[in-house]
Parts: sequence; C-alpha cells; structure tokens
Amino acid sequence: MSDDTPDPTQAPPSPEPEVENAFDRLVSEGHDRLTRPLLPMVSTGLLGGIDVGTGVLAYLLVLHATGSHLLGGLAFSIGFVALLLARSELFTEDFLVPVTAVVAREGTVAALLRLWAVTLVTNLLGGWVITWVVVTALPDLHDTVVESGTHYATIPIDLESFCLAVLAGVAITLMTRMQHSTESVGVRIVPGILIGALLVGGQLFHSVLDSLLVFAAIHAGAPFGYLDWWPRLGWSILGNLVGGLVFVTALRMLRVPHRIAEAQREHS
Repeated sequence: MSDDTPDPTQAPPSPEPEVENAFDRLVSEGHDRLTRPLLPMVSTGLLGGIDVGTGVLAYLLVLHATGSHLLGGLAFSIGFVALLLARSELFTEDFLVPVTAVVAREGTVAALLRLWAVTLVTNLLGGWVITWVVVTALPDLHDTVVESGTHYATIPIDLESFCLAVLAGVAITLMTRMQHSTESVGVRIVPGILIGALLVGGQLFHSVLDSLLVFAAIHAGAPFGYLDWWPRLGWSILGNLVGGLVFVTALRMLRVPHRIAEAQREHS
C-alpha cells in the first residue's frame, strides 16, 4: 500500500478538530470537578454565590440609577467575569462540564449529584450572606431591591415561567461551552458579558441569580417570604436542567460520538 493510500482500518480524520479539543478540555475539567474533595467544593460554591452577588450589586446600582433592566444586565456581567477569572463556580455551570466527564466515564452519576447538591446549597448560602451585606450597606436601594425580588418571588409557576427557566439553562450552558472553545482568557470574557446581559436584561428565570434577588428583597423587608421562594426555586431548577442538559449538552455531544465511544472503551 502506497503512502498516499488511506488505511481502511483507521478512523477518518475529524472535520472539526476544534470541537474534539473542546471535548477533551471538558472531560479533563469535569473529572477534576467531580473528584474534588468536599472542603474545596464547599469553598468554591460559597465563592460562586458571593461572586454572583457582586454582579447583583452592580445590577441593582445601575437599575436604581437608570431604571433600565438591559443596562442593569450589562452591569451584572461583572459577576460572570468574576466567576471566570476567580475560578469559582455556579450550579448551572455544572451542566455541561461534569456531565461530559460522566458520559466519557471519567466520573460517576453519584459524584455528579454530589457536585450539584453541594454547589447549589453553597451558592445559595454565599448569595444569602452577600445580599444581606448589600442591603444593609445601601439602604437607598431598598425600593429597587424589593421591586426586583418581587418579580421572581411572585412569578406564576406555569408554562411561561418554565420556558423562561429553560432559556436561562440554555444561555448559561451555552456560555460554558463558548468559554471552553478557547484557551484565551480574553476571549472567554466575551461570552460572560454577553450572556450575563441576556440573562438579566431579559429577566430569564435562573435558579441561583433569581434566588439572590429574592433574598435581597426579603432582607429589605419585602411582603413575602421563603415559603414563596421555595417552590419557584424547584420550578426554575427543573427548567434550567432541561435547557442546559437537553438543548445544549446532549445535542452537542452528538457532534463527537466517536470520541465518546473511544473514551468509554478506554474505561470498559
């Protein structure tokens, strides 16, 4: 067989090597997240809630000054930039990366559920604390805080709000995928800004972000409480999961079925 004749026993080269490279990065980072010890996992989740809280602070300040949710959403993006540069994590960021590792058999479903539970609880705890600090430090924002939190604390649990939660899951998981398509920190910042503005400016239904706004409103004396928030948290989590796992993660895995098969064979 001449050097120019393709070997029929070898798989053809991938037409999208950048997609495969991104897959390898997702699997590697997903494995690291799934095998992280409990204490660092708790710390990372708490910091994620606090970092997003800085974005909430920026959003409230701009919304109070301008009355514009779109401008406030752009200001909120500092929270997503902080998540990226400070290496903290948000619950909904764990839809694509660790799930890819589990599919590649670089982690277990039990480890994934542990990661989700710890990250969600610590995100909410860190967010609860930082929103208390914001409300206490800036009493002039109380009216804006209560107005913003009321929108999410009283949103009907229906098909419309579920679709808003699905869109939020799509947006945040797409941001994660875009950031893992490159190793350039500067390029990774761009999706954080764009998706942050879309998520908040469009008032999508995001489990952690909206919870922080509700917490802030409760701290500021809003006429509702945690019993109003709790069922909406569950509803938004369900929609976020559908958007992130079905509309982004699962469909994008169809682009690299051979790499998934290879990874699974290596761990058989």
